[in-house]
Amino acid sequence: QVQLVESGGGLVQLGGSLRLSCAASGSTFRMYGMGWFRLAPGKEREFVSAIRRNDELIHYQYANSVKGRFSISGDSGKNEVYLQMDNLKQEDTAVYYCAATRRVLTQSTVAKPTSYDFWGQGTQVTVSS
Repeated sequence: QVQLVESGGGLVQLGGSLRLSCAASGSTFRMYGMGWFRLAPGKEREFVSAIRRNDELIHYQYANSVKGRFSISGDSGKNEVYLQMDNLKQEDTAVYYCAATRRVLTQSTVAKPTSYDFWGQGTQVTVSS
């Protein structure tokens, strides 16, 4: 089993920055993808960003809504993934969830919540004007 714990959420002003962290523990071997989703009130869970590994290649994926503002990175030695969020907008307000999978993700599956096997409890990000 894999446990994911997010941290780094909070209240930030419009245009500010936050850095989310996700630490994986347990049976973390052969993890082919880790990423972030978010859930805002009244909306469906939305893909934000992910790192996926395919053979020897590492792919970084972003939702169009966060491209150029968010940056995902990972530390395989620590089994951690980070999400640097800059120039935050009010529409970024949501609970952010870390997700991980032992399945190989593709361009067409990376953004689907059903592609992920493990989920964290979430961390709240609130952007105030």
